[in-house]
Amino acid sequence: MKIITTHKGSDFDALASLAAATIVYPDAKPVLPGSINANLKAFLSIHKDLFDFYSPKEIDIDGVETLIVVDTHTWKRLDQRLQPLAKKENLEIIVWDHHSKGDMDAGEKYVRETGATVTMLVQEIERQRKLITPIQATLFLMGLYEDTGNMAFPSTLAEDAYAAGFLLDRKADLNILSTFLKPAYGKKQKDILFEMIQLAERSEIKGGFTMSLSEMEVNGRVQNLAMVLQMYKDIVNVDVAFGIFRDSERDKCMVIGRSGVDEVNIGFMMRSMGGGGHPGAGSALLKGANPGTIREMIMELIQGNQYSSVMLSDIMSYPVVTVNATTPVEEVVMLLRDMGCTGMPVVDDDDKIVGVISRRDFKKVRKSKQMQSPVKAIMSRNLITIPHNKSAIEAARLMIKHDIGRIPVMKEDKIIGIITRSDAMLYFYDLLPD
Repeated sequence: MKIITTHKGSDFDALASLAAATIVYPDAKPVLPGSINANLKAFLSIHKDLFDFYSPKEIDIDGVETLIVVDTHTWKRLDQRLQPLAKKENLEIIVWDHHSKGDMDAGEKYVRETGATVTMLVQEIERQRKLITPIQATLFLMGLYEDTGNMAFPSTLAEDAYAAGFLLDRKADLNILSTFLKPAYGKKQKDILFEMIQLAERSEIKGGFTMSLSEMEVNGRVQNLAMVLQMYKDIVNVDVAFGIFRDSERDKCMVIGRSGVDEVNIGFMMRSMGGGGHPGAGSALLKGANPGTIREMIMELIQGNQYSSVMLSDIMSYPVVTVNATTPVEEVVMLLRDMGCTGMPVVDDDDKIVGVISRRDFKKVRKSKQMQSPVKAIMSRNLITIPHNKSAIEAARLMIKHDIGRIPVMKEDKIIGIITRSDAMLYFYDLLPD
């Protein structure tokens, strides 16, 4: 017998991946765990008859020869009735998951960090040219939207967007998504939020912003703590909020941050703790950590290691290649092409910066003979520079304000580097290689 299953506490990505896998493996029985989240219960209460799922108690463990697992590859996350399969000899295991960590020794493993597991299975369905119904397309899109935050989470990839387009082309119904795809907010979440508000403390941090940091004990795994923290931030009305949620049973602390100001980069802070995120939101899971120590770490990062303390010298490009103002346009074109860049500062004979040349300036060249003209004839003289002791966020603001792609970095009237739009984006959105 061949079965497909997913993790307990199933969400829409788990259910969608389970249903999609039945199309990829039509001879396998889909087994839905006994515990599913509230949104899923509401959806299945109406649509259950459209999907032929088995319960774990209906499965004869001894008869299972192939186990296909989607949206997880960790034994403890399976339904309790299926966990004995971990000890079964000669069991063929196939995994489809977008989480990188797991303890299953699978013979076939399809693991990529896409925004949602169902994305990979939709790609396989498209590759095999399998037909799907509008309700299947709708379910798959629900799983995709849920795990990518409606395509807004930083983990969302281009392939997630392509998969969404494929599903919409297959008549996925967005009205159904808006009806059932709501944040699960139950009694546990309400109790945690209520206690957080009762104990709320506000403080002022560097830059004149307000912050609140809350420490809470949670028993076992609680879903949607990020949503709870966002609600807490809004109710307490602070610029920045952090939640330290300690699960004493598993000896783990989940740290979640939210920021509404550019000067506090949550993603940067969470990466310092081994987690991740983007400027406005992020999280980290710390094992065996003391909440008091985590609090101290957060405060140190807030006071010291934010944008305001990351100087341009840390992220700018150098040494700077410049071009003399008398250099012919044709030579500058070849130089930029050889270097693979889109612009550079222009200096006079005393190495004093007098302008900037970029690809958009070459549009001023109308006649071939102008290619022999000195570059000063077409360079931009509206010179925008920035002192070396300014921050990355200040450089980004200048780029946006003046619609420019590069700014020379100055120290004592000399160019010591250049910050480009790419430098800023690589820094802010953590696209630099490790």
